[in-house]
Amino acid sequence: MKMALVYDYLNQYGGGERVLRTLMDMFPEAPIYTLFHDEEGTWKQFPRERIAGTSWLDRKIVARYHRAFIPFFPRAAESIDLGDRYDLIVTVGAGYAKGVSYRSGYHLDYCFTPIRYAWEPATYLPSKFGRVRGAMMRAAGAPVLRYLKKWDWRAGQRPNKIMAISEYIAGRVRECWGREASVLYPPVDKTVFFMELPSKYRQYYLAVGRFLHYKKFDLVISAFNELKLPLKVVGRGPEFFRLAALNTSPFTSFITAPMSDEEMRGLYNNAVALIFPQVEDFGLVAAEAIACGTPVVAYRWGGGAAEIVRDGENGILMDNQSSEAIIEAVRRLATSRRFDASKVEATAVRFSLENFKNSLREEIGKISLGT
Repeated sequence: MKMALVYDYLNQYGGGERVLRTLMDMFPEAPIYTLFHDEEGTWKQFPRERIAGTSWLDRKIVARYHRAFIPFFPRAAESIDLGDRYDLIVTVGAGYAKGVSYRSGYHLDYCFTPIRYAWEPATYLPSKFGRVRGAMMRAAGAPVLRYLKKWDWRAGQRPNKIMAISEYIAGRVRECWGREASVLYPPVDKTVFFMELPSKYRQYYLAVGRFLHYKKFDLVISAFNELKLPLKVVGRGPEFFRLAALNTSPFTSFITAPMSDEEMRGLYNNAVALIFPQVEDFGLVAAEAIACGTPVVAYRWGGGAAEIVRDGENGILMDNQSSEAIIEAVRRLATSRRFDASKVEATAVRFSLENFKNSLREEIGKISLGT
């Protein structure tokens, strides 16, 4: 079958972009379409010659300040017209790829999430303006959010098949779009992320991700201000200066430079534990950590991390999102001797690259057979 890959937009390199890289390697003949593309911002992981088409939003200013252009994303996605050139269209992302135009072909959507800020604006829109001003800004933006919510529902009806990255997101697809979705966990490449050091040699705690308010880095930093234990905070994003200002511990350091996979493996392998208190669609960082034998401290009652972390086996699950809960979990971790790195690493087999490839190829085989 002639296949096309469609991704939301390419201006940064994180967990979602790692998934797209895997799909590129699996299907080297499949062209990629995306709303806009910044080769430097994605660390040259997606060469321009592999990009078959972009939208009218493909401008440097959009790639740099993409959040300001979100109201235009639906129309930009629809402007990418695949016509009748492909037998299989695989859309991948957390928002807009599924809205691409086409006249024929089977549409398989690998869904990271329905558009977060359209369905849960109180959770996902920035809170840095304070409660009152933030509420005023949400009220002012309500017409745009209603438009995005309606568009997301309509676009969610288009795929012939939806595959979600976690049981949590399958539930969100059901709630938001009224659709059923099978689950295919994102892959962790065990040739890249694997255990190099046993537990006794590990030196610091680790927090990794984009610096966005809902990632709860502020809770981690506040907890380690009190714990006075070594902490490395790895990532980039608009919350950096606020987070840096919160830090009062001389044992906490920030790493904001781009990290290669090999460098990330080294960081995971030298960490006592990954601190992961946020609600994530899946939590690829947590899966990569356990693949390196690093236990994870995560929130029990929301997101995909609760599907990755098994309390007492490869990490600790917290009952609430607070600095106090993180402090309690870290102290519990410090007094526990049951987290053997090799045993933690063994629990990552569910997220192996081979499992991902085999499951996806099986699904595509059903499509080609018309079953």
